[in-house]
Amino acid sequence: MDALVMCGGRGTRLTADVEKPLYEIAGVPMVDAVITALEESNIERTVAVVSPHTPETARHLDSLPHIETPGEGYVEDLGYALSRVSKPVLTVAADLPLLTGEVLNAILDAYDGDSLTVCVPAALKSRLGVSADLTFDHEGQAVAPTGVNIVAPSDSETMYLAADPRLAVNVNRPTDAQIAEAWR
Repeated sequence: MDALVMCGGRGTRLTADVEKPLYEIAGVPMVDAVITALEESNIERTVAVVSPHTPETARHLDSLPHIETPGEGYVEDLGYALSRVSKPVLTVAADLPLLTGEVLNAILDAYDGDSLTVCVPAALKSRLGVSADLTFDHEGQAVAPTGVNIVAPSDSETMYLAADPRLAVNVNRPTDAQIAEAWR
């Protein structure tokens, strides 16, 4: 299975002097930490999904195949990228600096042919002190998407729920970055 690394966003909530994927946690650009996790996993090929908002990231990742999106927003850019690859495909946000190959392999092992939405309990994000911009109810529990999914060729969808801090720490704000630094 291939992977798309979503690294084309503006990162306005982070208020950093660098493009969000290049923001360093423990001295490592977040996108590099994600790519290392993908390299340590059973993923066959990684494709960087960039936009006009992330030219430095595109240059930084010049050794990877790229898809350049119009940069109209995460959902729009994801749809654009998905229309250019075969499925199933793993999608990963570039703001998950704690991600590991082990975590990704567990997700890949859970794949059964249906699209897989990877979530964590909202209570875990709260306990860690990281932001949760979107939560929804799943079987009576508030959950938050992680930025990792498997998109299948079929329309069927399954939830993968993991109480793993390595999936819960998306760096969207300066406080999230501080928490990620403490875990790294």
